[in-house]
Order: sequence, then structure tokens, then C-alpha cells
Amino acid sequence: MKPSIPKGTRDFSSTEVAKRNYIFNVIKHSFENFGFQPIETPSFENSSTLMGKYGEEGDRLIFKILNSGDYLNKADEILLSEKNSQKVTAQISEKALRYDLTVPFARYVVQHQNDITFPFKRYQIQPVWRADRPQKGRFREFYQCDADVVGSTSLLQEIEFVQLYDTVFSKLGLHGTTIKINNRKILSGIAEVIGASDKLIDFTVALDKLDKIGKEGVVKEMLEKGISENAIEKVAPLFSFSGTNQDKLNDLEAMLQASEEGLKGVEELRTVVNMIQELGLASATLVLDVTLARGLNYYTGAIYEVAAPKEVKMGSIGGGGRYDDLTGIFGLKDVSGVGISFGLDRIYLVMEELNLFETVELPKPRVLFLNFEASENLSKIKAIKNLRENNIKSELYPDTATSNKQQKKQWKYVSSRGIEFVVTDVENDVFVLKNMINGEQTTCSLAELKKIIS
Repeated sequence: MKPSIPKGTRDFSSTEVAKRNYIFNVIKHSFENFGFQPIETPSFENSSTLMGKYGEEGDRLIFKILNSGDYLNKADEILLSEKNSQKVTAQISEKALRYDLTVPFARYVVQHQNDITFPFKRYQIQPVWRADRPQKGRFREFYQCDADVVGSTSLLQEIEFVQLYDTVFSKLGLHGTTIKINNRKILSGIAEVIGASDKLIDFTVALDKLDKIGKEGVVKEMLEKGISENAIEKVAPLFSFSGTNQDKLNDLEAMLQASEEGLKGVEELRTVVNMIQELGLASATLVLDVTLARGLNYYTGAIYEVAAPKEVKMGSIGGGGRYDDLTGIFGLKDVSGVGISFGLDRIYLVMEELNLFETVELPKPRVLFLNFEASENLSKIKAIKNLRENNIKSELYPDTATSNKQQKKQWKYVSSRGIEFVVTDVENDVFVLKNMINGEQTTCSLAELKKIIS
């Protein structure tokens, strides 16, 4: 039987790994330049940590891990006979693969609160897993690159995250990205003024799908969730909201006069929009998108989502927001937080489509020692040891050539890997060095060799 891998997962070639590492390094450098510190959390958490934090749809997409041993032995026989998978799962699975990095981070903050200096700026680059239907840009195993600040309510953090997005995408050459921004307080205010506060989650989840299913689809979903036709009629202007960011803020302010929370959201957004307008962005555009809701339940203030350049058809390549009460779910109250995430896998696909990887090279030795005479190998290995101690990437071809055919194979290896310098022979600590770029051949000592290739 031919081996295979699960749907929604991938193998990565050396070239693909090099390209991905290039993105990782740009993001990591930017995180640290903005003052964020790295942490890591386990690949799997206790189910109780994850379940109930992402809404009903999120819970369904969490990969559960079966308990060790005879996991069915302790399961309730009545539940087994009823074939109620949700109730049985709670008895046979106590752990689950992490769905994102934000909830594990909240757990980390609560668990290590006495060791953390607040405000705490952390970044985390690790894989996450979702039992989603695989499609272009959507995988079951993928990396998230998160940056969060906890312990500060300042809107300066929201402004900094817009700048961080702009910085990373500029460095990657991804010009023309759109940073969409909204505020959950505005959505709550809209629900309040149309008399649908009790349906806030249903309202926001439906509204968030406007660009995917259109106005008719959103209206249909809202009606199915019990939101009245009268309420939907009041919210109709949102389906065609237009104008500049300032125009939208003014329209929202007029619409939300009866909602204190809604006006607070407008005020927060205005602060961020005005500051970014003064600071300017290198390559991205900041757009107020009042339909942006991001279905997750834990956002309480700003909401972000980044769209790829228009010439590439791709879902969001980043997102995040403020979650003032997330740590409260683990017993730690009044710790405000805000964070963003970069979707590495989608960023990779966008950069591939736009041919932005031209400068990314595979790791390779600066000099390769050919292996034509086994009697020379000890001298070559000693030289390689010295070169590596001086941080010069060096290799010895492992198999000794015993024929012209095998020698040609070694030269082909040099060519295929694009190695610039080759040592063909060594005798009495004298090296024969060939420059593969210009064809020049030099006889030199090890000290001279180091000067030439460094």
C-alpha cells in the first residue's frame, strides 16, 4: 500500500522550508524589534482549557485526543448505546490539540502571573490544528505567528499593532495589503439600537459573512437565528457602508446616539484611525469595515483582519483584536489584552503567487571538499573542522570516487547545489581551490583559503 498523509497536512521540501523560514525570520525580527518576548506552550492542552472558548463552531473543529489505554472501559454504557458522540467524547478524551495560540496564552498568563512583569508583550510561533474542511489556504495543521500585550488598556497598543502589520508586510514585499479594523463595542451598540442585544453573537457571526454569502445570505441567516425583520431593516445601511474612514465614523456616531457602548467604540476607533493617519503606513491601507466581526466570542474592543493584495484571491492573512476579559475564564479578572496573528501558510501562498521568493536561497556550504583520494580525507576533515570553528560552512563529499563516472557525479553535486568554492586536492597542507563562478584555480594554505572564501 502506498504511504500517504492525512488530508489538510503537507510535507515540505528543503526549498519550501527555506522560504517558510524566511517569512518566520522576518516576522520574528519584527516582533523583537517592537519589544515582544518569545514563549512556547504545549501542542495539546486539557480539553477543559479549550472547549467553550471558541463558540459552538470552534468546539466542533477542535481535534480531541483519546485517553491512553482502554479508553472505552470507563465510558457510560447508556451513552455508548445512545451513540451521543458529544457526551461520550467528554468521557473518553481529556486532552485536545490546541485550536489557536490565544487561549493557551491566556492560560499561561494565569498560571504564571506571579512570574510575569506587566504589561507583558509576548510572541509565539507554533503550529495549531483545526478539524476543518481543507481547501486553498485552509489546512488542518498550520502555523500561527502571534503577538499579544496583556496588562494594558491603552489604545497605543492598537496603534502599534497596525504599525507591526505594516512593517512585516513591507519587509516581505507584500505591498497593497488592506488592514481592516472594527470595534466590538460598535457591533454591540448596533445590536442594542435595533433591539437585538440578546442575539449579539448570532448577529455578529452572520454579519461577518457578508463578503462570502452576500446581503441575501446574511439576511436569511439572521432571520433563521430569530432576529426580526424590523431589526434587519434598521441595520440595512451597514450592508453598503461607504466613504472614507472619517465618513464612516461620522455615520456610525449618528447611528449610535442611543448607545453609550456604541459611542465608546466609535471614540476608540477614531483615536486609532486619526493616529495612523498622522503616522502614515509604508505599504498597507487601514480601512474601517463595520461588517468585520470575526466569529470568535472573546473580542471586546478593536478587531483586525488583513486582506492580501487584490490581485491574489485569498482569505485573510492575519487577524486579531482586544479581549479584555479572556483571562477571566481562568479566574484572573481585570487583565486587559490585545493581540494579532499572522497566517504564515496563506502568506506563503500569496508570496509564491506574486513571485516574491527570488532572493531566498537554500542553506549550502561555502566550500565543498571533493573526495577523489581516500588518503587525503583526514587532512580535509581537519581543515573542515577549522573552517567550521571559524563559522565557514564546509562539507566533505562522503563517498570516495573510484572512477571517472563517480568523479563526474561529485561535480554534478557541486553544480546542482550552486556551491561557489571547491577543494579538489590537498597535499602537505597545500590546498587546490577552484572558484566555480569564474573558473579560477588557486594553490594556497588553509589561512589563505579562509581569506579567499570568507
